[in-house]
Amino acid sequence: MEREGSTPDHVPGHWDVVIVGTGHGGAQAAIALRQQGHDGSILMIGRDSVPPYERPPLSKEYLAGEKPFERIMIRPEKFWADKDISLMLGSAVTEIDWMAHTVMLSDGSAIGYRKLIWSGGGDPRRLSSTGANQKGVYYVRDKRDADAIRAALDAGAKRAVVIGGGYIGLEAAAVLRKLGCEVTLIEALPRVLARVAGEELSRFYEEEHRRQGVDVRLETGVEEILGEDGKVTGVELDSGETIECDMVVVGIGIVPAVGPLIAAGAAGSNGVDVDFICRTTLDDIYAIGDCAAHANPFADNAVIRLESVQNAHDMANTVAKAIMGDKQPYHALPWFWSNQYDLKLQTAGLSLDYDDTVLRGDPADRKFTVVYLKEGKPIAFDCVGTMKDYVQGRKMLEAGVERVDRELLADPEVPLKELL
Repeated sequence: MEREGSTPDHVPGHWDVVIVGTGHGGAQAAIALRQQGHDGSILMIGRDSVPPYERPPLSKEYLAGEKPFERIMIRPEKFWADKDISLMLGSAVTEIDWMAHTVMLSDGSAIGYRKLIWSGGGDPRRLSSTGANQKGVYYVRDKRDADAIRAALDAGAKRAVVIGGGYIGLEAAAVLRKLGCEVTLIEALPRVLARVAGEELSRFYEEEHRRQGVDVRLETGVEEILGEDGKVTGVELDSGETIECDMVVVGIGIVPAVGPLIAAGAAGSNGVDVDFICRTTLDDIYAIGDCAAHANPFADNAVIRLESVQNAHDMANTVAKAIMGDKQPYHALPWFWSNQYDLKLQTAGLSLDYDDTVLRGDPADRKFTVVYLKEGKPIAFDCVGTMKDYVQGRKMLEAGVERVDRELLADPEVPLKELL
């Protein structure tokens, strides 16, 4: 097999492993392959023009200017050459011929592979509103997006409308307020975080953002993005009201970037379907991370996609082991975090289909835990400033505790470890 040790300035012919995507999943797949003893050639292909970096800080510390790019790089640039992992940056895969084991790039070049790992992630879901393509409408998915928002702020933007009350929207709103912007947050549903959390957590964050000066609008739609000379000047709501602004930040989810896989015949409707070791239905092609629909053991084996660093990282490890002959089923407890203002939220497990919640502590103290139950069994924990609950809650979920005393569970003075 051909072997390259540094960033190639040409399209190589054939590689042992080609990894599409240079985010958390792609980077970890390459690292794990070397850790597992893979000594063949590895090529990572990424649409980004810079080496692999962490995505969560883009809506948090990096956007706020608290961390320079060097501090959010997954590894120093020299690492990849030292590990004999080649990077092809600023390139996109447009087509896959799985029978010939080749991928086509946007420039028409072909690359051969023995194994292909697809870690393409997703693209921001775009606004369909009139005027959404004007200058001043931003998304937060890659470094270029965050840099563009920073440049607008440096140029004097002071009034922002954030569309979307999920984690990306809330985190962006928190940073923009911290940087002195007037912020209006628009959410179409009756509460923020409606798709990922219970009402206790939603109402807490709504109140927190309002306390910090954010104008939170619920059950509100966007009719049109207004502008002048191609530049955003305001947002017209479905109520007819106009909110004047200098920028619009959109966080309304992602569309899984799996077009070439599906076009090649891979199964999938919401992303691409993978089996217990993250194989797609196409020979020698794996998929990991945000775009991989899998039967998750912590969701009663429902087929879901998980958009988290944890999922991308652990799926990458599963695939690396499988390629090296150790076919262990993907089985990793989901976890997630969010930083907003001085608050740290840590989540363990999946709250899908919960039928009851238990509140530990008082949200008014800005320190509490929401426990999600299904038929009396703990299935997830949302922990705001309660690190011990998070750590012990993870152990409870990993142990598969079937039922706990609800009164003891609600008492923050009773350590969760005593309920194991």
